Parts: sequence; structure tokens; C-alpha cells
Amino acid sequence: MNTITITAKIENLPNVLNFINNQLNGLNISGKTLFQLELAIEEIYVNIARYAYVGEEGAVTITSCIEEDPLQIIVEFTDSGVPFNPLENEDPDFSQKTEEKEIGGLGIHLIKKNVDSLGYKFHDNKNVLTIKKILNSG
Repeated sequence: MNTITITAKIENLPNVLNFINNQLNGLNISGKTLFQLELAIEEIYVNIARYAYVGEEGAVTITSCIEEDPLQIIVEFTDSGVPFNPLENEDPDFSQKTEEKEIGGLGIHLIKKNVDSLGYKFHDNKNVLTIKKILNSG
């Protein structure tokens, strides 16, 4: 299990992606799988950086591990920001015209579509969001 704790700022996104990619070194992962994982990680991290601390600075701890059989990565994001359960958000209505749609919610939809499992809990006054992604070989 590997852990990084950083200030939840947009400019730290490359550090987050490097943290995850370093753990994938040596694994034969398809480009599609890597893209889907990075997209989900980016959406989650950017949402925390933008909305968790509402004008204040705060930290996010990211813990990850690789499991075998099936080969998968489990990534957990923990922050002390405003409680937010993304699983309670309704998926966007794609039948509406663009001008009729409400802003927001598409990022959470993208996360759900690009990971194999998404979980949330509010524990010890912290948001804990966990994703699992099966690492298909390429």
C-alpha cells in the first residue's frame, strides 16, 4: 500500500498522476485502461481541489494498492472537506438539449463509467472515496 498526502490544489494534479503511474510501472496495461484510470483519477482529484474546502486550503490523502486475481488497482481519496457523496448524484439526462441541461454532474458520470467499482463513506468527519479498476493487459 502506498500513500501520498498533498495540498488539494489543481497544480498538484501531475503529482497525483505520477504517484499512480509509478505504481503501474512494470505492468502490461492497455492504453485504454490507463486512459480510463487517469481520467477517473483526474476527475476525482480536481473535484476535491475545487469544491471540498470552499475557499480554504486543505489536504487530500491518496492511498493505493495493486491486487492480483484479477489484477486491479484500488485507490482511496480521503479529505476533510465538505461532506459530499457523489453516489447520490443523478446521472445527467442525455435526452435533453444542451441548452436545457444543468451544469455539472458529467464528471461524476465519467468516473462511474471508467472504473469497475466506486464507493463512498463519511468516516471520522472525512470523505473517503474508493475506486477499483481492473488492469486489462495491452
